[in-house]
Amino acid sequence: MTVRAAEPHWRAALLGERLTGEPGAGAEVRCELCPYRCRLRDGQTGYCRVRRNTAGRLETATFTASVAHLDAIERKPFYHVRPGSKVLTLAGPGCSFRCDYCVNHRLSQYGREVDAPWTGEPARPAELVALAHAQGADLALSYAEPSLAPELTLALAEHARPLGVRVLWKSNGFLTPRAVDLVAPVLDAVNIDVKAAQEAPHQRLTGAPLAPVLAAVERFRAAGSWVEVSTPLIPGTSAEPGQLRRIARWLAAVDPGIPWHLLRFTPDFRMSTANPTLPSALEEARCIGADEGLQFVYVERALGAEGRNTRCPQCAFTVVRRGIWEAQDNRLAGGGCPSCGTEVPGRWEAGQ
Repeated sequence: MTVRAAEPHWRAALLGERLTGEPGAGAEVRCELCPYRCRLRDGQTGYCRVRRNTAGRLETATFTASVAHLDAIERKPFYHVRPGSKVLTLAGPGCSFRCDYCVNHRLSQYGREVDAPWTGEPARPAELVALAHAQGADLALSYAEPSLAPELTLALAEHARPLGVRVLWKSNGFLTPRAVDLVAPVLDAVNIDVKAAQEAPHQRLTGAPLAPVLAAVERFRAAGSWVEVSTPLIPGTSAEPGQLRRIARWLAAVDPGIPWHLLRFTPDFRMSTANPTLPSALEEARCIGADEGLQFVYVERALGAEGRNTRCPQCAFTVVRRGIWEAQDNRLAGGGCPSCGTEVPGRWEAGQ
């Protein structure tokens, strides 16, 4: 992993609408990227701290690469996208949420926290794509919030598509419909965090409303992106069985074949004194998902191999076996179960 100190690199942003005045000092703009739709006077920075109005032009500081880290795709996590493949993960600064447990707060809380200095350099999409391609890897945006970087995403995709390199997001899904429609055509897969099942606990945890996140899950699916969902079991919020059951029930109503990843909470940032999630709580959450009709419920480490393996929803044959960090054995041939022929949803091969 490489981390370099630098000054922010600001450049023109997409999804900005000028509200008053001609270009120049005094012009107001509205950012249409996330549901906050910040209205910015000249010189103001949005809630995310990485988009600003400069003389009537919306600019972004997220066309950058603070981290370039090669890893297994299962670490994102994606379990139904080319098991065993590699991804080169990139991260820029900023987030539209302010989660108190964030393990990546030094990146995500840039501009809000004194211990979150700028760490990055201007991204060079052609070079990053070439690096990923040379290593047989796809590209993922993660660690901070990729939805704040549609400009970088589109630039990467422009170079990646001709080489067969996929572009993926691990995101909070806090986007306007207009923003989803902009990036969905170039995103092969997106894993979206659903951190609560009701508005009040979601607002308390993230500072943001829940409804746009749920809408983004459905809109990305409708646009053809492969979607998986993650839920971290946060004490006092998503760890509550009632919240988990509501999330699972909602997901099953959208599609019981959506993979649901249950993530263990580890104390960090402003929740450093809270207790980590117990394995028994993760097992209970997995059972809740199955009870509500979800076909693929995963726990990365705490429950052993059975929490990671993929089974055919029809005959229960194990079609993908996974170690702690990556796939060990993939029995799927074009997505069909080798035992009974049932189609297992996912993007299993390079051409899918």
